[in-house]
Order: sequence, then structure tokens, then C-alpha cells
Amino acid sequence: MEETIHTGTETPEPSASMVEYYRLQNELLITTIVLTGLIFFPVWYFYSLNTALNYLIGACTGVVYLKLLARNVERLGTEKQQISKTHLAIFAGVIIVATQMKELHVLPVFLGFLTYKGTLLVYTLRTLFTPDQTQS
Repeated sequence: MEETIHTGTETPEPSASMVEYYRLQNELLITTIVLTGLIFFPVWYFYSLNTALNYLIGACTGVVYLKLLARNVERLGTEKQQISKTHLAIFAGVIIVATQMKELHVLPVFLGFLTYKGTLLVYTLRTLFTPDQTQS
């Protein structure tokens, strides 16, 4: 017979709504990364490697922004009463750097950052046309 020892430091199991939130968060991050890969190669082919890398910098910044935003939303209600605006500093910082360095171009960086918005559009269209899958 196995005996379990409780130390009092175990984290409680997340609620069903938090499990669903974590699943949504992972789905959005994976979709953003996939979209980044799908867009990177055509930009490289039709424009240049430099433009594609500028896009990639923006897209990676968008992934970090999305992750920080998700962390802020997760803490909302339990630790914080409102979402902080510090994650916006990442976007502002990358745009400022892009305007100051002549190797970087603002438009591809900005459009790369907006890749996560494309992810939200893909998710919205998917849930609109396949509503039964989201209510599991």
C-alpha cells in the first residue's frame, strides 16, 4: 500500500476554465509560430533575406508580446486588478531600435509584430466555421 506525504507546498490543480485557458494560450502561440514560418519563406523569396529577417524580428517580438500579455491576463483577478502596460514597452522598444538602425526596416518589423493578430483572425474564423470543436 502506497502512502503519500503531503508537504503543504503542492500547487492546487487548475480549474477547468484555467485548463481551457492554457490550451487556448498554447494553441495561439503554436499558430503564431506556424504563421511566422509560413510567411517568412515567401518574404525571403519575393523580397530579400534582410527583409525576411526584419519580419522575423518583428514576429519574434510579437510572440514575446503575446506570451507576456497571456501572463498578465492569467494573473488578472488573483494577483492584479488590471492588466499592466509594461508589455507595450517591448513593441515600442523594437520599433525604436528599427528606426535607429539602418539595417532594420520599420515596415517589415511592424508587420512581423502583427503576425499574432493574424493568429487571432485564424482562431476566430476556425471557431466560427467549426463551433462544435471549441465546446469540448
